[in-house]
Amino acid sequence: MERYTLMPADTYVVINKTVLHNEDRKIITNLYLPVIGIEAVMLYFSLWSDLDTSEIVSRDFSHQKLISSLRMTVSEIERAREKLEAIGLVKTLVKKGNVNNYIYQMYSPVSASEFLSHPILNIVLYSNIGKKEYDNLVKSYKMPRFNTSNYVDITKNFNDVFESVSLTSYDLSLEDIRKYNKLKLNINSNFDFDFLINSMPKNIDTSRVFTREIKELIISLSFIYDIDVIRMSNIIKGCFNDRGTINKEELRKSARNYYQIDNGGILPTIVDNSQPEYLRKPIGDTSNRARMIYTFETISPKELLIKKNNGADPTKRDLKLAEDLLIDYKLKPGVVNVLIDYILNTNNNKLTRGLTETIAGEWQRLKIETVEEAMNIAEKEHKKRKKREVNSSPKVDKVPLWFDKEIKKETVDIGEDNQLEELLKEYK
Repeated sequence: MERYTLMPADTYVVINKTVLHNEDRKIITNLYLPVIGIEAVMLYFSLWSDLDTSEIVSRDFSHQKLISSLRMTVSEIERAREKLEAIGLVKTLVKKGNVNNYIYQMYSPVSASEFLSHPILNIVLYSNIGKKEYDNLVKSYKMPRFNTSNYVDITKNFNDVFESVSLTSYDLSLEDIRKYNKLKLNINSNFDFDFLINSMPKNIDTSRVFTREIKELIISLSFIYDIDVIRMSNIIKGCFNDRGTINKEELRKSARNYYQIDNGGILPTIVDNSQPEYLRKPIGDTSNRARMIYTFETISPKELLIKKNNGADPTKRDLKLAEDLLIDYKLKPGVVNVLIDYILNTNNNKLTRGLTETIAGEWQRLKIETVEEAMNIAEKEHKKRKKREVNSSPKVDKVPLWFDKEIKKETVDIGEDNQLEELLKEYK
């Protein structure tokens, strides 16, 4: 697929492919936000607000409007849009030209019932917000039960109330009538179903068993729990019911148990969240340091690792360490970013687990929650270490860019723009 580089001058039009309700806002805020992050949700709501009064189509806008109104960079808008695409809320079309023209097609979120029963979305939500918040969230969507045993159902049928009458013939095309429209969560998978089907017992009617729904469930479970075809085959063999078909709930449970056994009882998560809004530094300070803090607050640990790898995917080992910092040490995403940056810059670009966990434990005990607190404590500890090494042989001390005194200036002069771009370019 050809890569299109988004530019501020590129135009866009929003087309509503569904019917959007206020309940959708609640679902996106409560259920989608912990999975895709605040930037993606802000972008979705901004595109929604761009629609005309009939909520069908918007006029032409430039992407500079989104940059200004959302206070996001072009790359941040692209990442947010990609999350909306990946989770099925937006479909993007582009026409190439001197100025590229984009069409953003909006789709409805799935219902709360569909979200909470989805094999991927439900697990990621649980992992990102924890059991207590998850239980409270599920409870808020449960229907209350009423005892109607002493009541009689007297509801009328349609034909009890209305009669059929003769009408002249007419032609009515329903093709373009607006309707509730949702996209499926698509996963590009090379899962070998031929191998899986051939590995099943001979008495199994595989054409009846492996329906489209079952195949989609298997792909989802193999993705979220990182299960290869051989292990999936063994799991499935233990999930057949008396009718010779696969028990879907048993398959979900077995796949989850397999993952938890191999990962110390934890569930999978996606290291793709950024610093919570309530822990961010208020916007307004224009100093270089404030802009560096903003960078750590608005990218996820996974995105930081990608930048540090020059655009390559992080190793599973580094991702696992970042997940452990978030889950086991309960550090906030922005704080994890500062810690990772500090370790890589002072440890020859090596993300050593022992050293990282030692500092993480200390920050956990000190209840470090904001990026600014993490940067301050890192600088303070570094100065202490330098004093202890004062009698040792002199050596070049590589430190993070944000240790530089220059970034503590209160304002940014025009002449400093190039210096600031150098400071921030590895995070763009």
